[in-house]
Amino acid sequence: MRALVQRVSEGAVIIERENYKAEIGKGLVLLLGIKSSDTIDDVNFVADKCCNLRVFEDENEKMNLSIKDTNGEILVISQFTLYGDAQKGNRPSFTNAAKPEIAIPLYEKFIERLKQNLGEAKIKTGLFGAMMKVKIINDGPVTIMVESKMK
Repeated sequence: MRALVQRVSEGAVIIERENYKAEIGKGLVLLLGIKSSDTIDDVNFVADKCCNLRVFEDENEKMNLSIKDTNGEILVISQFTLYGDAQKGNRPSFTNAAKPEIAIPLYEKFIERLKQNLGEAKIKTGLFGAMMKVKIINDGPVTIMVESKMK
């Protein structure tokens, strides 16, 4: 499991076809990729790591605070393309990305784990598998890749 974590001053997702919009202020946008071999252990590891990642500045301008410490929000976007492999040719292969029957339950468990850590009101999401327009105003910029342990 991979989460591309971006510290943001604001973020939003719009799905015009579904008439859906979710937005956050200061916080994190997580682009989440799920691999076919991922398990609940990967979900818990990545979700907990994202909630505890110290990427917000303290009073001394050091990145010492987590999303928990800042009372910020998280926007989660499913992103199977994080497992795109472009080693051969020019068209990426997505064979390492989990199929929806595996990915959707893990995506939902990931969101539930974040809600357990931060509270339901702090977590916003896109819609799994939908074509989305994502607005990310990266703050810093700060972008970190969090991956579950290699198997």
